[in-house]
Amino acid sequence: MTTIPVVIDANVLVALTDAHDKWHPVAVTLRDALLAVNAPLVYFDCVVNEAIGVIGRRAEEQKRSGQFGSLLDELASLAPAAQITWISVAGQRLYEQVLRLCRDHGGRLNFNDALIALVCQELDLGWILSFDGDFDEIEWLSRVADLPGVQRLGPTV
Repeated sequence: MTTIPVVIDANVLVALTDAHDKWHPVAVTLRDALLAVNAPLVYFDCVVNEAIGVIGRRAEEQKRSGQFGSLLDELASLAPAAQITWISVAGQRLYEQVLRLCRDHGGRLNFNDALIALVCQELDLGWILSFDGDFDEIEWLSRVADLPGVQRLGPTV
């Protein structure tokens, strides 16, 4: 079994949280496959922050505001505070590098994604579960987006 940690991106966390999300079945399948090979799941605080904003906006836009509390509870159960890696403070220290990475990628990476990528580099985290293909342009990150991607993590038992 692998013990390679995998960072969870906001679009995956949203999909795991909201059964109405078009990516929900895929996200659940990939998360379960990662857990089956004992891959530790890494949740960054900026990802949780972004996911809360998305589920709140989506609930309002889809006239499901009454479901926001239960969606928030689901998100909190997926990423409890004790399991969150707190990196937002690194944004100040890495600010110039974040802007450079955003610029180098022509704006395809937003601030959070660039911060995630840089912190992954610093922490030697080489894998991210994301439906965002822009991470494919980051040479030090490998994106998992399907079951073959999970299999690339290494040998399993």
